Amino acid sequence: MAQEPVVTAASGNPLLSTLVAAVRKAGLTDTLNMASDITVFAPSDAAFAKLPKVTLDKLLADRKVLRAILTYHVVGSRKAPEDLVNGTFTTLQGGELTTSGSGESYKVNGGANVICGDIQTRNATVYIVDAVLMPKV
Repeated sequence: MAQEPVVTAASGNPLLSTLVAAVRKAGLTDTLNMASDITVFAPSDAAFAKLPKVTLDKLLADRKVLRAILTYHVVGSRKAPEDLVNGTFTTLQGGELTTSGSGESYKVNGGANVICGDIQTRNATVYIVDAVLMPKV
């Protein structure tokens, strides 16, 4: 994964197939693969499965909303675990997300758990989270 750009790398991870499909549907593959030094809080397939089917179908059908939600999961610089201890970061969507925790236990926006983190790709650091993060509208 370390030699591939983020979306290409994620496409090989069985925990992220829904995210990869959503990124492709939103037309963000090139944007994310070409970005330099980003951090992605990547919802797992189980995170997407927590959403009611009608909500997920609605998100996938509205490209503008889908792009906003997906870019809310991306921060414009690489973040190491120590940056997540008590962080506030502006996302590519323009909103802010917060992180807290230490050691091997981190949360995003107070509710989403980082289940696997500090995964390096050629252009991103990835943290897999157990919830889909929703920006404030």
